[in-house]
Amino acid sequence: MACGGAVVQVPNLGFGSQKKFYLQRYKMTQKYSPRYRSIRAVQENEGPRRLIDIIRLIPDASRNYFRSRPRRALFGGISLLGGFYVAQTISLSFGALGVNDVIAAVVCVLLTEYVTRFYYSRPKVTFPIALLNNFKMGFTYGLFIDAFKLAS
Repeated sequence: MACGGAVVQVPNLGFGSQKKFYLQRYKMTQKYSPRYRSIRAVQENEGPRRLIDIIRLIPDASRNYFRSRPRRALFGGISLLGGFYVAQTISLSFGALGVNDVIAAVVCVLLTEYVTRFYYSRPKVTFPIALLNNFKMGFTYGLFIDAFKLAS
């Protein structure tokens, strides 16, 4: 039933063994499309892949992912807006209830001060630490905006 076949090799991306795909054409009857192709994966055995091997690949893969400046800027903006969202949520939930306002304010100030101390005590700022500082800036900005809303 098979007329011909071709082997397509997919490059190894570091997440598993290299796979070969065999493409086959089948002759079909008139009511089906004349050229259907099926893909069949054949995996070369290198042994079972352990979970720890995959976990060890994550830092290197994320380092390669965040080498691009637009991706770094995108995640920096997402972190900034995430901090703003968390500040608005905390302000809304504790302000509406009127309970534990002082404790929530103390926790917010301590969190902000701890992140500031952590950020400026590092000799070299890495990308995750910069994301944490962006989150803190968005958090502080959100609290200031909420204070201005309450004052008017």
